[in-house]
Amino acid sequence: MTCTSLNMARVRHDIERDEGIVYEIYLCPLDHPTFGVGHLIREDDPEHGQEIGTPVSRERVEEAFDLDLHDVMVDCKALFEGWYDLPGEVKAILVNMCFNLGRTRLGKFKNTIAAIEASDWAEAAVEMRDSKWYRQVTKRAERLATRMELVGE
Repeated sequence: MTCTSLNMARVRHDIERDEGIVYEIYLCPLDHPTFGVGHLIREDDPEHGQEIGTPVSRERVEEAFDLDLHDVMVDCKALFEGWYDLPGEVKAILVNMCFNLGRTRLGKFKNTIAAIEASDWAEAAVEMRDSKWYRQVTKRAERLATRMELVGE
């Protein structure tokens, strides 16, 4: 399958499953105030400075998720020269990875990026598995690596 379109409904669903959705402010594993679908609270967010446990509305969670997805898409387009030519499934995998890792950390996946730019999906999956990220979020990473392997079939 080499369709270049990106199924955003699936991307949203997959990230919501992987990140979870929390309708209150909580501390992420790195002790940063967070809410919604893994939204790290920034200084310009209205939730900045509010107490852990403060409720956050469904509308605000969706708004923050939409903004975060937009930012991730911008980051992916910057990281991958041939973004528009990549298969839709590869884009979906990369958006999920970038949402989880951030642009800077995903940008350090030099061998994965090189394999993707060479359209070597099997090698990209091997390189995804050969990472600290894979050991940290193994179930999520394995799902994504398996999907990457299947792109060329």
